[in-house]
Amino acid sequence: MKIKFGSVEETIITREEFPLSKAREILKKETISVLGYGVQGPGQSLNLKNNGFQVIVGQRKNSISWEKALKDGWIEGKDLFSLEEASEKGTILMYLLSDAGQISFWPILSRYLTKGKSLYFSHGFGLTFCEKTKIYPSKDIDIFLVAPKGSGTSLRRLFLQGKGINSSYAIYQDYSGKCLEKALSIGIGIGSGYLFETSFKSEVYSDLVGERGTLMGAIQGIFSAQYQILREKGHSPSESFNETVEELTQSLMPLVAEKGMDWMYDNCSTTAQRGALDWWKKFRDVTYPIFKELYHEVSSGDEAERIIKANSDIDYRIKLKKELQDLKESELWKVGSIIRDLRPENKDKK
Repeated sequence: MKIKFGSVEETIITREEFPLSKAREILKKETISVLGYGVQGPGQSLNLKNNGFQVIVGQRKNSISWEKALKDGWIEGKDLFSLEEASEKGTILMYLLSDAGQISFWPILSRYLTKGKSLYFSHGFGLTFCEKTKIYPSKDIDIFLVAPKGSGTSLRRLFLQGKGINSSYAIYQDYSGKCLEKALSIGIGIGSGYLFETSFKSEVYSDLVGERGTLMGAIQGIFSAQYQILREKGHSPSESFNETVEELTQSLMPLVAEKGMDWMYDNCSTTAQRGALDWWKKFRDVTYPIFKELYHEVSSGDEAERIIKANSDIDYRIKLKKELQDLKESELWKVGSIIRDLRPENKDKK
């Protein structure tokens, strides 16, 4: 359906107009190979399996992710294979390895992408920055994308709750003339709430900006700054964390998700309303230049080049573990761990 957002019209696909039964019928002769069992692989493969599609998983043997796949119920030799075997057996190859993993495995995968097969992505990185990734698919296959707007963990969790995460979809190469219906079928099959149209380039630009911005990078920076100033001014760790993180994640964001920011403001105290309305534009004006710089770095390809170089470093995993450990050991998130354990629902589990 066409939906108008102000003066902009977008194509939106809902479960009502594209039901699961239709998706199953379209893909009934397809073998869907999910390559990679890291971030998105588990959620997408398990949701497809539970929804009645013919799914197999490809993963490097004897890896941590291989063991996770076994624990999740995939059976070696039946629906769990090496990356090479799954690539050979599948008709739709869902390329869900990390961006660095996709670059590394591409020379092998390309040999299995024979005429008439389909190549699926959940991120536009590999093809948008093909000069850097060296991912150049052949012209006789379908290529499309479905990108859930959330983590694979959330995709699975919400699916089990009967809910769904919205996803974008894009067509890169329609060799068969049926690429769109394949994309929408998998989008519905993995449990998308609804699907909205994009392009590979738009998806990766918005995704990289979002991850570095309000979704992860900027929010951690704001958390850290506010917590630090409260502590410097003599507020206790508990008070500082609750006013910085806990109230936001446990109280206010659910209200925003329910009916929007204006409704959340309207359901807070008048003191909170006035302060938020007076201050939000100051934060916008300060951060706008940073977001402008960030978008330029992404769209120019400089950010992609930096990521590829960093992820290709032989010591990357060691350095990553150290960075994440430093974050975990910061006072902010040490306090957070203690406070999460004090939540009634978590105390009841002990």
